[in-house]
Amino acid sequence: MTALREIIRAFRFRRAGWLLAAALICLGCVGSSRLGAAGKEPPAVPSAPVVWQFDQIGTIAGRAPEVLGTPRIMEGVGGEFVQFDGAHDGLIVPVNPLAGLPQFTIELLIRPDASGGAEQRFFHAQDESGNRVLFEIRLTPEGQWALDTFMLSGANRLALLDRARTHAAGQWHWVALRYDGHRMTSWVDGRQELEGAVKFAPMKSGQTSLGVRLNRVYWFKGAIREVRFHPTALAGEALQKPTGD
Repeated sequence: MTALREIIRAFRFRRAGWLLAAALICLGCVGSSRLGAAGKEPPAVPSAPVVWQFDQIGTIAGRAPEVLGTPRIMEGVGGEFVQFDGAHDGLIVPVNPLAGLPQFTIELLIRPDASGGAEQRFFHAQDESGNRVLFEIRLTPEGQWALDTFMLSGANRLALLDRARTHAAGQWHWVALRYDGHRMTSWVDGRQELEGAVKFAPMKSGQTSLGVRLNRVYWFKGAIREVRFHPTALAGEALQKPTGD
């Protein structure tokens, strides 16, 4: 009887070991299914807005940006902001807050100078596949500017620009780009400007530049006080309005 009990105990131990091994294998399968082809975790999708404010240059979004030129932190009536000279100044942040988002809204509080170049890029988010979102302005000799927004996803692209819709330089303005999964819409000071349909797949990890395009052309002369990234397509009434300062 003692021998029989030992045989039964050994069988149960081995059976438990087999079950544990099978469970570990299954967990490994589940974990590997979450990884991309390159072995990377998919980007975490935020559930709340991400806000970038500028009280110093050394850290943005918890990361150290690459600093081009000498952008300066300045103090104004409404708070601190970063000033770009239109020729050498820019910030390249090694994160893409749009990664993984099927829809989103981007808002920036900007103050273009009247003496900058005719074509300027002040925001550029791009992922590792080259898909991108840009904010640009077209500045007139009279010190008026028009908003130009651009989205590119694979072979799909759309630019929204109407040079007749101008705004005064030297003043603070909220600009916004909204994508609802089907349509892209541009806004200035809470007023809708242009809209169009475009297919735009959720972006991957990447970089974001402020004050210049990522390839260091079309420098922005002016100031940026705040950038907001929303993981939803905000309604027009929820967008930021003119500050008055």
